[in-house]
Amino acid sequence: MSRLLRTGLNAGTEAPQVVGGKGVHFHLSNGQKVLDGSNTGGPLGHGHPVMAEALRKAADLPMVSEGWSWKGRDQAAEDLFEIGLAGEHHWAGAVRFCLSGSEANDVALSLSQALTGRKAIATRERAYHGLVGLSRDVTVQPHWHGGLAAPNGGTKVPPPCAPVHVLPAPEGAVYLSGTEAMRPRPSLDQALAGAPEQLRDSAAVILDYTQGGYYHDGAYQDAVATIARREGAYWIADEVVTGIGRAGRGFAFQGGKSRPDIVTLGKGLGGGMVSVAAIVLSKDVAAELDGKSWQNYGTLRGHPMAMAAVSAYLGIVRDEDLLARVHALEGLYARRLKEIAERHPSVARVAGQGLHWTIELHGPDWRNWLADTPDAPIASRVSAHALASGAVIGTSGEQISLFLAPPLIISEAESEQLLAILDESLALADREHNAAMQTAH
Repeated sequence: MSRLLRTGLNAGTEAPQVVGGKGVHFHLSNGQKVLDGSNTGGPLGHGHPVMAEALRKAADLPMVSEGWSWKGRDQAAEDLFEIGLAGEHHWAGAVRFCLSGSEANDVALSLSQALTGRKAIATRERAYHGLVGLSRDVTVQPHWHGGLAAPNGGTKVPPPCAPVHVLPAPEGAVYLSGTEAMRPRPSLDQALAGAPEQLRDSAAVILDYTQGGYYHDGAYQDAVATIARREGAYWIADEVVTGIGRAGRGFAFQGGKSRPDIVTLGKGLGGGMVSVAAIVLSKDVAAELDGKSWQNYGTLRGHPMAMAAVSAYLGIVRDEDLLARVHALEGLYARRLKEIAERHPSVARVAGQGLHWTIELHGPDWRNWLADTPDAPIASRVSAHALASGAVIGTSGEQISLFLAPPLIISEAESEQLLAILDESLALADREHNAAMQTAH
């Protein structure tokens, strides 16, 4: 029996054991070679030679804590500004490295509280920002509550650290089924009518660009940013998933005219080889810290191995022109996923950008689900079928949502293979959906 306490990504299933990987494929203990179709932390797939060589060299470097100056950390900061933040130098001021996206969000939110003297924070509906401190508070997708999920009413949810205001999320789908398409929706002004009062009370509003299957456009971002600035709340762009590659541009926030006060990065920033994250402050926020000591320290933040990974990843993004590659593939995924959805009555909506896409199925209301069912959710069973067919399609443990986030190096042919497996696997959801509809009538 394993002594490792773990959690399965897909609720109700046993996770497959990975024994290796190369390029866009995982190698499993049962001998399978499967497409990695859902891995936001692995933008370069597995075993990228440039990343591997950079880390081999970095293994000889000394262990330097955040309290020491280190030339590799300075270089990683310069690379982030010159490559990742190219064209954004008019507002971006400074960067600080940390360990994970969850930590980056928690640190950014606590800094906002310190600067404003306000305790409350705001986010949008269905958001996920991590499971550490304040980042857990603003994770409002119900099943990611950070507690203990158990059937028969035994779920235990930890108390929050701060009050949270939840803004309505925009739709932004490329496909809606008939019933979903007919549902009346408020205008942007109507949806955000309560936002001024909420942000007047908030230290910051934090927005992400993918979680819960909502991918908002520039108009929503700009509207929230305008209200935040007027009401004295900081705007934090959570680009942990989307930053430097996955959105098909440097950052998802570049789809709007506004620019954030703080940006958080993580996931793929270390090229999938090392856990690393970052907090980018605007010039205005950096100026607020001038003459002050930011009392926030981490022993392993900015570790030489992590800094080597950051510089190597940014160089690969530039040298292999990955942003253009993802931007080109975005059109393929949008077109093919819409075609697939139209063939499957089980699909309620499809939304996405770049190489991050959500396929939401008809099923129980996500608002009432705390991951507390004893049976595997329908999304997990579709995912299991896809795995047996040769591809990893993720669910984030969600009840009705599937998501695709393949490595940025995936080819068009490999993308078509991944989409074909999704198409075939959705037949399982169709059978259950059709049976439920017959029972209802």
